[in-house]
Amino acid sequence: MTQDDDSGVPASVATAWGLRPQARKGPRPGLTLARIVEAGIAVALADGLDAVSMARVATELGSSPMSLYRYVASKDELVALMVDAAYGTPPAPDPSEEWRAGLTRWAWGSLAAMRAHAWALRVPISGPPLAPNQVAWLEDGLRALRDTRLAEAEKASVVLLLSGYVRNSATVMAEVFAAFQGGGGTPDEAMSSYAALLRRLTDAERFPAVTALLAAGTFDRADDPDDEFRFGLDRVLDGIEALVQRRAAEPAAP
Repeated sequence: MTQDDDSGVPASVATAWGLRPQARKGPRPGLTLARIVEAGIAVALADGLDAVSMARVATELGSSPMSLYRYVASKDELVALMVDAAYGTPPAPDPSEEWRAGLTRWAWGSLAAMRAHAWALRVPISGPPLAPNQVAWLEDGLRALRDTRLAEAEKASVVLLLSGYVRNSATVMAEVFAAFQGGGGTPDEAMSSYAALLRRLTDAERFPAVTALLAAGTFDRADDPDDEFRFGLDRVLDGIEALVQRRAAEPAAP
C-alpha cells in the first residue's frame, strides 16, 4: 500500500477513513472513491473476483484506468476497500444482550455478509483489521465481551477464534455449493450420489465408523447449511462459555 506523506497511513485507508480530501481536479471531477469501490463490487458480484481490474472498473464508470489511480494506488488496494465496503457494519446490538447473544448476533451477521459476497472469501487476509468496517466488526465483538472478566488479550483471541470459524464455514459452504452447481443436480441429488458411491467403495471391516454413518442415512440428503453453522457455532460458544465461567469463578485481582 502506498503511504500518506504526512501520517504514514496507507493512502487508500486514509481516504476510507476520511483523513484526506477527495481529489477535486482532473477530467472526471464527479469520480469518487465510493463510486469506484461500488463499481468494483458490482463487477465482482456479476462476474467474479477475477473479472475485477482497474480497466474493467474504469469501463463501468465510463472513465479511463488512469483516472482511478488518483483515488486508489493499485488493484490490491481497491479490492481491500471493496471487501470492507461489501461486508459493511455489524447488525445493531440489543442494549440488553449478554455476551453469548452478542457473539451469536455477530457471527450470523458476519456469515450473512460473506454469503452475500462470496467473491470476497477468495481475497487473502493480508493483516489485522484496518479499514473502517473491519474495525467496527472488531469493536462490536469486543463490546459483546465487555461485562465478562476475560483479559483484554483473551477477548481479542475470542473474536479471532469466532471470525475464523465463520470464515471457514462460509468458505466451505460456498465451495460445496459451487461443486453442486457444477454437477448439474440439486444438493440432495449430489449427496445421494455421493453416499451411493461411498457405499460401493467402503466396507464395514475397514471403515466401520463410515459404514455406521452411511447406514444411518446421514449422507442420503444435503444438510441445511444453517443447521450446520448453528451446530458448530454453539460448540464454539460452549467453549468460550467455559472460559468465561472459569474467569468469573477466579478471585478478583487485588
